Amino acid sequence: MRVIEPNKPFEIQQVELSVWEERPVKNNFFELVLIKDGQGEQCINYNTHTYNKGSVFLLPPLKCHAFSIEKATTFVFLKFTDSFFKSINSRAIDRSEWFKEAAYILSNYNQLPGDIIQNDIDRKHLNNLVNMILDENNNYGEHSVSLITSLMTSILEVLIRNVKKGSYFEVLKNSSDDRITKMLTYINDHLDDSNLLKVENLAEVFMMSPTYVSEYFKKQVHMSLREYIIKSKLKLVEIRLLNSNFTLTEIADDLDFTDVSHLSKTFKRYIGKSIREFKNDGEYMLLKGNIYAS
Repeated sequence: MRVIEPNKPFEIQQVELSVWEERPVKNNFFELVLIKDGQGEQCINYNTHTYNKGSVFLLPPLKCHAFSIEKATTFVFLKFTDSFFKSINSRAIDRSEWFKEAAYILSNYNQLPGDIIQNDIDRKHLNNLVNMILDENNNYGEHSVSLITSLMTSILEVLIRNVKKGSYFEVLKNSSDDRITKMLTYINDHLDDSNLLKVENLAEVFMMSPTYVSEYFKKQVHMSLREYIIKSKLKLVEIRLLNSNFTLTEIADDLDFTDVSHLSKTFKRYIGKSIREFKNDGEYMLLKGNIYAS
């Protein structure tokens, strides 16, 4: 087993376990887990999901996740660290745009258990990319950082399109109405444009009357449309504050707050801490909680 130093853009680990060992929790974006062999159950927030060879999961930055191992399991852990997204001077890609996509994954995956990959082709792609990363890491170590970073970027692309295909909204687990799933996905796709989130536009997009949109949303989500939008934005604010070099002005502009003062006051009201206090504590608040809690 080899691990790339944590100051690199990623951390890589392959290990065989018969009993799950609690792992350190950090406020990184997320950790991808590929099951090379073995079987058992994944548990997140007291929900479980069976795993087998080839299963792919995301571990959120929470302590309440674990694997119950029934058959000795070989895990591959790929962790996207802060520096993966803070390395703005990448020759190949715009890291700020990838940061936003990764933040989308973390804020919408919503800490539910289950295999994130939606089809066999993407599973094959991801398995091949992981094997290339392990080969590079084992044979070349620090001389492979650039190539491994590119491969991790490809993995990120696969994850993004699978998250956007799936539905990970906890409030919808028992809902049979797919309109609310589509509405929530639409809202989370357009948090940077308040005009698109106005009741009138949502009514047009989802073919409802404007007077019914708010009533329908609250009945399905048990939260007002306005509150849901604000909390969804603040989850992204938390991620930007802890995992990026974005300034407060850039964050306010990106998420369509009026200005920094508006952002700061909204943050304090819903998070219960000032932005300065939040950054000093260095712990997610809203992101780790249940956005649907009243």
